[in-house]
Amino acid sequence: MRALVVEDDYGSRQLLQAYLKDIAEVDAAVDGEEGLEAFRLAWSENEPYDLILLDIMMPKMDGQECLKQIRKLEHEMGLRQIDEVTVIMTTALEDPKNVIEAFHRGGATGYIVKPIDKSTFLTEIKKHLKT
Repeated sequence: MRALVVEDDYGSRQLLQAYLKDIAEVDAAVDGEEGLEAFRLAWSENEPYDLILLDIMMPKMDGQECLKQIRKLEHEMGLRQIDEVTVIMTTALEDPKNVIEAFHRGGATGYIVKPIDKSTFLTEIKKHLKT
């Protein structure tokens, strides 16, 4: 499995990478722009990600906009919804506005609120991954 962690906070980025190290090959990006570029590059190299963990509050491009751009690119590539990358939002924001934005307007697969417990995190990841 290939995973991309898009997170501006160094400690959170390291923690998520550590949680995934036994189940995935993990890349990291520090903001939405870099995450979107990594997504594009992975497709251009014919090695798309299976999972993207996407923080919401980031500089340059936030996670909500990055998610919308990822879904737009997938649509332009002609991917069916079932073939879209699994995107789980990882954020300290638990308010209904952000949850609705992530799921209904952005097409998020899942939503995990920080601080992230490893067991809960891995259960959520496994629940959404395609086998």
